[in-house]
Amino acid sequence: MKRICVFCGSSNGSRDLYKEHCRTLAIAMAKREIDLVYGGASIGLMGAIADAMLEQGREVIGVIPEHLQNYEISHHGLTELLVVPDMHERKATMASLSDGFIALPGGIGTLEELIEIATWQQLCLHQKPTGLLNIDHYYDSLFDFLSHSVKEDFLKQQHLDNLLRSDDADTLLDQMTHFSDNPDQYLQRKIQINNPPR
Repeated sequence: MKRICVFCGSSNGSRDLYKEHCRTLAIAMAKREIDLVYGGASIGLMGAIADAMLEQGREVIGVIPEHLQNYEISHHGLTELLVVPDMHERKATMASLSDGFIALPGGIGTLEELIEIATWQQLCLHQKPTGLLNIDHYYDSLFDFLSHSVKEDFLKQQHLDNLLRSDDADTLLDQMTHFSDNPDQYLQRKIQINNPPR
């Protein structure tokens, strides 16, 4: 993986540990010579992960829609800031530039980005690893809900399993690297989708 797209909040959250984990993730990514793609803001966890990556000497590409430039306060110290027409173009651009995806804590926007990219993976539109840095059990309730979806037969267990998670940045990146190096399961699913039983 050369670039990872990070989804996260434009707020800092209620505790300093969220920003601390941004720095920890940046160090772990830099150690593996991985660059950052993200939503282009200078505030909240978005700004924290961008600044931490820049401090590590890595490239940071921000992608922000025109109407959010002032609202989210665009980060003008990035390697590159791409201004796109709308949110749909933002997500598509971030996805095309990235080799994998990580969700840090955030609100409904972060959740929407995560679920959409996981849906694209389920539909075999990409085979890139998708992970959650589950800081202090932040995403436990989400996984409880998704496990309930599996139990009620609305979600396949293999698709839930493809959502990687850890509370440790190095462990999560190792999981994502292993996923990238072992595409056989993805390819088998793609064959099944393209050739459904008759």
